[in-house]
Amino acid sequence: MKKIITLFLAMITLLSCVACGKAEEKLKNMEPQVSQMKAICELAVMECYYHNVAKFTEEDAEGTLWWKKDKHFWVEYSGVVKLGIDVSLVNIEVADTQITITIPEAKVLGCKVDSASLSDDSFIVDKDSAAIDADDEIAAFGAAQTKLEEIASNDKALLAGAQQRAQALLEDYIYNIGNAVGKTYFIKWVYLNANGSPIGTTNVDSSSTAEEPTT
Repeated sequence: MKKIITLFLAMITLLSCVACGKAEEKLKNMEPQVSQMKAICELAVMECYYHNVAKFTEEDAEGTLWWKKDKHFWVEYSGVVKLGIDVSLVNIEVADTQITITIPEAKVLGCKVDSASLSDDSFIVDKDSAAIDADDEIAAFGAAQTKLEEIASNDKALLAGAQQRAQALLEDYIYNIGNAVGKTYFIKWVYLNANGSPIGTTNVDSSSTAEEPTT
């Protein structure tokens, strides 16, 4: 019985060593994957919440030829905008420890006015305005959504933040792999403008003491 137990423990030890060897070999061969970096770009979406007032005007909305009234009212609303980068424009090249990532400017990926934020009190009608109806409210809702997208598209600070978010997540992913396998990865960022043309580059590495490679 004692011999059987000894043999059993020896087999477990052997299997453990084989498993550890495979894990170490797998870790040694690990490197940044383009598919995973693309997936990170898709997930690097920043949501921003806005509270705004949109103006609605319709001329000669009511009355006769000689006496007409315009419609003037405002709608107060809240909405959410999703900002991120167009993954189809991202290009990633991995050559050993040199990784080149081409990244476009961030843009509005979607926006939506929160219908729950609208109530009768959300519509502020000018005292001299013609009467408004349900169709006017629907039109104002559409105008508010258009205005929301326009505001977000012109918010350069937020768009820059969304691009930096995607960039930071990619760098974290690459650096974590570098730390795990004991490698220093060098990243070259190529930035594109809204027209898809390169506008500049930067070079970073995964070690504060590493020197940038020369090409």
